[in-house]
Amino acid sequence: MSTAPTSFMPTSRRQPAGRKSQQRVREILEAGREVFSEKGYARATTAEIAQRLSISEATVFSYFRGKRELCARVIGDWYDESIEAIETGLPRDGTVRQQFAFIVRMHLRLMLESGTGICELVLSEGRTRHHELSEALTEMQRRYTAPLMRVLARGQECGQIRNDMPLRLLRSLIFGPMEHVLWDATLANRRTDIDATAEKLADVLWNALQPPNIELAALAQFSQDVGEAMRRLERERSPRKAGAEVSR
Repeated sequence: MSTAPTSFMPTSRRQPAGRKSQQRVREILEAGREVFSEKGYARATTAEIAQRLSISEATVFSYFRGKRELCARVIGDWYDESIEAIETGLPRDGTVRQQFAFIVRMHLRLMLESGTGICELVLSEGRTRHHELSEALTEMQRRYTAPLMRVLARGQECGQIRNDMPLRLLRSLIFGPMEHVLWDATLANRRTDIDATAEKLADVLWNALQPPNIELAALAQFSQDVGEAMRRLERERSPRKAGAEVSR
């Protein structure tokens, strides 16, 4: 878990200046993640979080203004960890299709691999708009979806993804079905075969992202690839040709 507040989060009631205070904040956040994941935001209490750490509830309030701020920090830490996992794991040299499938699989895995508790917390409380931390959480969500947006933009540029729809709608087209799958798993409280589900979902979504005339798009991509190859060949031949003329 990250040891410092994310830069998008507001200043806590008390800044953990010393090593001991920083350790206390980490412990509160870890206990908070456990309690919020197990009981959800409504049923979780700061008293139980304090009890698990054998500290007073007043100690929790000395670092966080209340339950909502603590919950937002827990969600913020989850976003930080998830963003790092996606950005470091994304196959940089992979095709658009491979990168897209990776993001779909990682999204489901990050949400479900530790059970459905954190998934429900992020999907519900993480989407709340009517409190003072909503702006920070919205920025977190923007950062979280940024890798997907870059992959979609790359796909549009090379003609593998339809460009008759704006990226924001394509993003909704992707995250909407994934969220439905997540809610289904959460409400049923059942274990999900993440890899198998991700593979099937990625196939369905990829087909929906294809240009209306995929054969024409494939031909255009082939023509572009051939053109680039010819230009590279010409650039490689030019120095050799110039050298041969000089030697004469």
